Amino acid sequence: MVNCERIVKIICRRGEFVYTQEEKENFMRKALKEAKKAKAIDEVPIGAVIVKDGEVIARGYNQRETTNRAITHAEILAIDEANRLINNWRLEECALFVTVEPCVMCSGAIVLSRIPYVYYGASDYKGGTAGTLMNLLEEPQFNHQSHVEAGILKEECSEMLSSFFRELRERRKHHK
Repeated sequence: MVNCERIVKIICRRGEFVYTQEEKENFMRKALKEAKKAKAIDEVPIGAVIVKDGEVIARGYNQRETTNRAITHAEILAIDEANRLINNWRLEECALFVTVEPCVMCSGAIVLSRIPYVYYGASDYKGGTAGTLMNLLEEPQFNHQSHVEAGILKEECSEMLSSFFRELRERRKHHK
């Protein structure tokens, strides 16, 4: 028997996932937790989680400096983990939550993996391709588009980035 008062994790209507604002913020907090892992190893603090059926199935955080590999962005690592977990390159029943707007590389991976929903926190005014500089995720010329929602826990996501770069500038100033 279904308890109608219980908050439903995912409501599926005609193939569309609908998350409550509380759920979106909860998943973004999990992405922020991943971003903190990046910050702890002096990486740009960006974190991502992939959700399927209301549960986090994959996580990622930036590791470019650590790995010396340009492709180890949070989104790419989370997508790769989700692909391996469900044994499928198509992530058509998943949603991506990422603390910062995806770049061109990550947007390409999102489109190619067919993630239908992307939620991000802070906009990226220098490289964001999910609505700021351009919107590759909703580009009608591609064979797949993602619904994009920006600004989930925007202040927390923005502050994490701002404080990281402020601290980095301060450290560099003292090392001169």
